[in-house]
Amino acid sequence: MNFVLHGTSVSTGITVGHAHLVSSARLEVAQYEVGEQSVQAETFRFDAAIARAKQELSTIEAHAPADAPHEFGAFINLHRMILDDSSLSQAPRELIRERHCNAEWALVQQMDKLVEQFEQMEDPYLRERGRDIEQVVERVLKALMGGHGLTEPQLSEERQLIVVAHDLSPADMIVFKRHRFGGFVTDVGGVTSHTAIVARSLNIPALVGLHHARQMIREGDLLIVDAIQGVLVVDPDRLVLAEYQLRQSQHELERTKLKRLKSTRATTLDGTPVELLANIELPEDVREAREAGAQGIGLFRTEFLFMNRREPPSEDEQYEAYREVAKTMGPKPVVIRTLDVGADKALLDGDHDKPNPALGLRAIRYCLAEPQLFLTQLRAILRASQHGRVRILLPMLAHVHEIEQSLALIKQAKGQLAERGIEFNPTVQVGGMIEIPAAALALPMFMKRLDFLSLGTNDLIQYTLAIDRSDDSVAHLYDPLHPAVLQLVAHSIQTANRGGVPIAVCGEMAGDPALTRLLLGMGLKNFSMHPAQLLAIKERILRTDVGENRAMVQRVLRAGDPAKMRELLAKLNA
Repeated sequence: MNFVLHGTSVSTGITVGHAHLVSSARLEVAQYEVGEQSVQAETFRFDAAIARAKQELSTIEAHAPADAPHEFGAFINLHRMILDDSSLSQAPRELIRERHCNAEWALVQQMDKLVEQFEQMEDPYLRERGRDIEQVVERVLKALMGGHGLTEPQLSEERQLIVVAHDLSPADMIVFKRHRFGGFVTDVGGVTSHTAIVARSLNIPALVGLHHARQMIREGDLLIVDAIQGVLVVDPDRLVLAEYQLRQSQHELERTKLKRLKSTRATTLDGTPVELLANIELPEDVREAREAGAQGIGLFRTEFLFMNRREPPSEDEQYEAYREVAKTMGPKPVVIRTLDVGADKALLDGDHDKPNPALGLRAIRYCLAEPQLFLTQLRAILRASQHGRVRILLPMLAHVHEIEQSLALIKQAKGQLAERGIEFNPTVQVGGMIEIPAAALALPMFMKRLDFLSLGTNDLIQYTLAIDRSDDSVAHLYDPLHPAVLQLVAHSIQTANRGGVPIAVCGEMAGDPALTRLLLGMGLKNFSMHPAQLLAIKERILRTDVGENRAMVQRVLRAGDPAKMRELLAKLNA
């Protein structure tokens, strides 16, 4: 039966293939009582399953393809760390002994407790780490129930397969890399999940958040994954199939054409030069940024280094990561954002119970509350500054005193390095992220104290509209074209330009071709985005006359009616 499901695209593209279902052992777990004489045997069975899961990870790592993204190693190590953590490897054993329950049920109970703690975290990246715990538990459950990590299909050169799962781990995707998979769809997950990051790095069309795909689709069903529109078509008729096959060919042709623009300078038709930068989460992402022709790193999200560990990374460990990025980019700028996590104390000391983490002690607020942690990171960044054009970016600024305290700590970090005789760039630039409406509205007082600005539109939209963009029930209200959002963005860009302070947009708006001409018309000349989006944005820039479009952009900004605004935007992009 033909039907359509809607999800969230995490890696763009169109692919046609047949469904390959991945089972979920978690859905099959039952609870039963274990007799007193069998408790020890049940704990042994649990320990054996943990050992088998570790062995599976080692096997996957040993057989990883030579061209697998560098991130895979980090994902494997993360899942090993989760398996070794006492909250997962020991706590279920206590439940087995205390409640005389079976190992599967004890493991799922502990998983639910841990996942609930992660789901309370405001930061979407940290919240998605709960998915990693679920993926690790899934592997252990399958070992307990006598199954393998996942069922591998027969190799096929004739057709592409679409993986359909409740959830997928990056380790599973390493196995899938040996097959001719065209894409994957999952019931859960978000754009910041590890699996989504892997999908983008592999350029596999992927949809997440489909909710019931695993239950509704049968093995072998013909599927169309439209990861451009966020649509999954199940069992399409001949006309729909023919239409999508044509769209797929056109999309692949466009991607091939875009690669020719790698070395082309990003300049508008009327001669306005534009700087295109890349956002990265891992040092290894620099390779993809260079391949896309990025003119620098506009946002290095350093929080990845701090995640899923009992202790924060040392100064030397951070320095090595920052140095690698700086050296790889050479003379091109590298903007390193200082630690930006929500409810970060929960990450480090286990206290997850925050009343409202979105408005609590996060990002720069937490760093200033923990000056030794902040100083360690600042010293590492400063040490890396001698290896390239490193810049420091302070997240989530709202008050002038936050800038002044941060600058004082940067000065202190410089003094500490000087006392140790360690070289660094004494004139390293310091910028601030504008992602709170209060900062956008009071921009001049920030401009007096900072060398550059970066407009974080993801959080700016979230705070302006009071919408949690990760909450399915209100996600449809998350709108970058809301008049208030566009007014704030335009005001920030124009105010910075008048004051002669460089400003970039580093949120999702920067990587959306439908908004490129609008942002150019506002006066934006610095875009920072995921490397996979860069060439499409460059192509739109090369076909844009800023002077010719400026009047239309002003009409868009003056339009109070959202429908009228979208109509004018369509004309702008025609």
